Amino acid sequence: MEVLIYPHPVLRRGGQAITEFGPELRETADRMMAAMYEQGGVGLAAPQVGIELKLLVLNPTGSPDDRSGERVLCNPRIVRKKKREFGEEGCLSFPGIQAEVERHVEITVVYQDLDGQEQSLKCDGWLSRIVQHEIDHLEGVFFVDRLTPTEKMRVKAQLLELEERYKAGA
Repeated sequence: MEVLIYPHPVLRRGGQAITEFGPELRETADRMMAAMYEQGGVGLAAPQVGIELKLLVLNPTGSPDDRSGERVLCNPRIVRKKKREFGEEGCLSFPGIQAEVERHVEITVVYQDLDGQEQSLKCDGWLSRIVQHEIDHLEGVFFVDRLTPTEKMRVKAQLLELEERYKAGA
């Protein structure tokens, strides 16, 4: 499973609601988790691997040796938000780019698990940041879209370089 790099057009399309739950979806989630670990990430959304579904995987530790924080969220939506703060983020689809992004400190997310059962998850701190970042991907929104004008200027050359590499087919 290959992680798509900006500005691949699938990344902007986001994902469609999941309507079928079963072995195929579970296999997709397992493959996404493996790809996330392989790339050294803490979260991965289906559109990042060319799958246009509202599916995300995460593990705040980023370690395949500590899977206690692993979660798979299908059709997630944020139903409660509280406080905001800036924090550094990166993204597997934007290699080499790190920037300060403002996010909610605390959120509550309603989602379906791999069996289609509705669940609720309260998140704060790092987990909240990861979930918001990945949900953005499901809507075709990038972390660089949320940067302040100053931060956008700071990473502009890196974004242009990724665009040139994409055009060149690298």
